[in-house]
Amino acid sequence: MKKFFLIACAAACMMALNAQPIDKNGGLSMQQISQLRGSYESNPNNKAMRNAINANEINKLAVNYDNRTAFDPNMSNTVPSKAITNQESSGRCWMFTGMNVLRNKAIRKYDLPADFQFSQCYTFFYDQLEKANLFLQAILDNRAKSMEDETVQWLFKNPLGDGGQFTGVANLMTKYGVVPKDVMPETYNSNHTSKISELIKLKLREDGLILRDMCNNKGMTEQKLQATKMEMLETVYRMLAYTFGEPPTEFTWTQRNSKGEVVSTETYTPMSFYNKFVNQDFSQYYMIMNDPTREYYKVYEIQYDRHVYDGQNWKYLNLPMNEISQMAIASIKDSTMMYFSCDVAKFLDRDKGYMDVNNYDYGSLFGTTFGMDKKQRVSTYASGSSHAMTLCGVDLDANGKPTKWMVENSWGSNRGHNGFLIMTDEWFNEYMFRLVVEAKYIPAATLKLFDQKPILLPAWDPLFAFEE
Repeated sequence: MKKFFLIACAAACMMALNAQPIDKNGGLSMQQISQLRGSYESNPNNKAMRNAINANEINKLAVNYDNRTAFDPNMSNTVPSKAITNQESSGRCWMFTGMNVLRNKAIRKYDLPADFQFSQCYTFFYDQLEKANLFLQAILDNRAKSMEDETVQWLFKNPLGDGGQFTGVANLMTKYGVVPKDVMPETYNSNHTSKISELIKLKLREDGLILRDMCNNKGMTEQKLQATKMEMLETVYRMLAYTFGEPPTEFTWTQRNSKGEVVSTETYTPMSFYNKFVNQDFSQYYMIMNDPTREYYKVYEIQYDRHVYDGQNWKYLNLPMNEISQMAIASIKDSTMMYFSCDVAKFLDRDKGYMDVNNYDYGSLFGTTFGMDKKQRVSTYASGSSHAMTLCGVDLDANGKPTKWMVENSWGSNRGHNGFLIMTDEWFNEYMFRLVVEAKYIPAATLKLFDQKPILLPAWDPLFAFEE
């Protein structure tokens, strides 16, 4: 009986295959394979190149020695930076970057020690909890759509992640406050987020299916659905508390000055600590972006690109690079750091911490060209914003034109150039995507453009396929 069943299944599969005619004109024939082989073997240099590339890292072989001039890290204008932070093996660059912008202000205003940090673990706990709620509520909001719907598919593909952007920092801080790092320090799992993120995503996908099945039951009430969602979030909360620790609701903290002297010892809540040491009007922080695939001087909003369900989607004004550069220069000259994101891995010399489009010559190595421009790379998913850092320096020539830029990174002080990365202005123009600028550094006419109604883009837009 079992043998008959297997034969019947095989026959059914063959019938299904035969029912779908296949156009063989586009396939590779053996004659064409021979042609490719002959083209390769006819060039005697290919054997030597194969032997070299087989045994070595591509970047080492593609180094452009014509570009290996003396590396000059000096900047004409910098914002004084404090101790370098380290996100370890996590995707929390967006959080470290946003907090580094704010801690730099707090350190200077209150004369805090240079190594003072806000607790990334505290904020990340609520980030993951809020993202879990965002997913579950979005499942309920889209209950009438089929599993084949693009939005539903995107939700199940992306139930939660450790990446994000500056709006998340603003929404989480204003909702939950902040605490010093020594009040809720890092744990192994906050520094190594992949496994706990994988497990929570697995659980959320399961819970999403349960909620969709419940929605199909006649007589199911919204109250019952919300109660079930809360039970699911209780599990997420427990998983987060096990891995990151439970966030404090009140704590006693001793404030010291830059010399290590005690200033005061007080009891705070996370919100009262935020009100004293941060207290930013985030409505004065504006997101600028260079997206050459879309019309400039328009405001765009990304669906579901937020950290908190009751927060704001990310909105940005799309501008040409020369206008973005002028705002960045104005901010740096006024000693104000900025949230900055880019496609960090492109042409990065990790040893020097130097990014230059001429660092590597991949075309000469492989006997071809890589000729796409920024617009083409974005539209084909070849490039996008992958990492956030803190823009803190620019080098201007005698005419006031930028020649290179500097960012404070969050990969530790032993990475890059003492924890910083330097990029040429050409690299900046090609691979920079996002910048958060305070209103006072934005021209009045440009600022007024934010009043227009945003154009809503889907969460799966090509430029946002990369996650900071």
